[in-house]
Amino acid sequence: MRILLVGLTAIAAVGIFVYASKSKTAVKVKQEIVKPFIKEIPTPNSFVKVKKHAASIKPYLKENNYCEEYCFLIDMKIASGKKRFFVYDLAKDTIADAGLVTHGGGSETNSDSLKFNNISGGNATSIGKYKIGVEYSGTFGMAFKLHGLDASNSRAFERFVVLHSHSCVPTDDVDPSPICTSLGCPTVNPSFLPTLKKYIDKADKPVILWIFY
Repeated sequence: MRILLVGLTAIAAVGIFVYASKSKTAVKVKQEIVKPFIKEIPTPNSFVKVKKHAASIKPYLKENNYCEEYCFLIDMKIASGKKRFFVYDLAKDTIADAGLVTHGGGSETNSDSLKFNNISGGNATSIGKYKIGVEYSGTFGMAFKLHGLDASNSRAFERFVVLHSHSCVPTDDVDPSPICTSLGCPTVNPSFLPTLKKYIDKADKPVILWIFY
């Protein structure tokens, strides 16, 4: 049985989205602080992959005048029921924080793999680098505009793809159960978004969010 939390048609000013839980029962959200992630790495190779992407983005950040202290990395290869949104400390070369994050419902297939596109109305996640823009108050409260920087996500702003939170996203791992999906937005738990805001607010330059697979 799919559980739907339905909003109105998406509009730029408020950013309205649809969510659906894929599990047979609704995921109960735990109200607690996100635990340190290092002890909860999904697979032995996951940290290696995240570290590799963090290293590869450093020249891009410097050349394009983005924040060089940390960046946000989302590994869509990791199951949605596991923490896959990483705050990476580039100075210490380590994961500082992590949380669960949705992918777009349009990215799901009949297998465990995901598909991605940059199509308006496709409800899919768009992979690529995003500049985190201004904070605003949308349908689900605090949110941040996202500006796609690659050909694969160039329509993110016009698609109203933003960084925001929703109560359907749990605080802790629920794998093997999946979490809810979005219309393409990287959506996190309400307790995790304020943590991300702290990094965004203290940065003297725009923070980059990179979604990869």
